Amino acid sequence: MANSVGEGLDRALEQAVTRPIPKSAGAQMRYLVKQMKGTKAVARMLRISQRTVERYVKDQIRKPRPDLAGRMEAEVRKRWQPQVRAKAKKAASSTNGIVVDVRARLGYSAPVGTTDEARMRHLTVALPPQFAARLFNAQEQGASDAQLRKIAAEGLKEVYFQNRGTRAGSLEEVHMLDVQNIEFGL
Repeated sequence: MANSVGEGLDRALEQAVTRPIPKSAGAQMRYLVKQMKGTKAVARMLRISQRTVERYVKDQIRKPRPDLAGRMEAEVRKRWQPQVRAKAKKAASSTNGIVVDVRARLGYSAPVGTTDEARMRHLTVALPPQFAARLFNAQEQGASDAQLRKIAAEGLKEVYFQNRGTRAGSLEEVHMLDVQNIEFGL
């Protein structure tokens, strides 16, 4: 269950991986050292000493502290199978699109005389490829969660509220507030 759009996109890409991540602490650390091209960068990222990283690589330490084990696993998951993730992103951005499942308070800006009051909704909507591409590009460029939420809201406006231009033509902007849960599927 993700509360931020960035987490939801990361989880969607995790669904695309084909092999499990390494189980042992040594194997995870060796993978991180290989990916980051050195022990110094891994030590800085995990907030431990370079010597500790080297000891994990040589299997001199086998059981990490729970907080370190969680950080190591999260960093390995983030970097695991980059080519598979890139292929999934490309497919979502060019042909397949992305499915968004959101439970949030949604409102919209519309002309005077319409009911634009925000209310809690649970929507599952398939967004077209251009919105998947915009979401992934913005995430890669370091966009904030508010910016990612705005892109997702624009997709909901076009697909759900306006039904691709066939209704609610005067609708100006959809606002996604109080996100309780947002998940994506490829």
